[in-house]
Amino acid sequence: MSLINSLYLRFGRFLQNKHARIFNVCEKRKSVVKFFISGSLASVVDLLALYLFHGVFRWEIVLSTSLAFLFSFMVSFSLQKFWTFRDYSNKRLPHQLVLYIGAAFISLNLNALAMHVLVNNWQIWYLLSQIVVNLFLGVINFFTYKYIVFPKKLNEDKN
Repeated sequence: MSLINSLYLRFGRFLQNKHARIFNVCEKRKSVVKFFISGSLASVVDLLALYLFHGVFRWEIVLSTSLAFLFSFMVSFSLQKFWTFRDYSNKRLPHQLVLYIGAAFISLNLNALAMHVLVNNWQIWYLLSQIVVNLFLGVINFFTYKYIVFPKKLNEDKN
């Protein structure tokens, strides 16, 4: 986390010095920015792991995809818990992990349903559909993580 935090702070100082308006907007919405960065890093881990397992090691695609998902899931959960939402308590970790897995399962199913409707029923281009669905699910997941999985009130009571 310290490497990510260090890079985040450096970039923040750069923005503050060179683009003060952008910095002010980002500073007011710090948890949203961190949520986006965490999700992006988890996506990069997913793609790199998939490439490593399937492209380099030549493992079967389903095994490679599953392992890549597990790695990216661990990265995503860790970054969201400890960095984005600053929940350092380990007391609720098992409960939060179950909630996080549940949210991922619901998102997966909502993604499939929305893609089916947008692509098959409404004939919208699949890549545009996935972008729209990802943005929609990103908003839902942000609020799910913030208020259900890593609620601040509970974190403050325990610290």
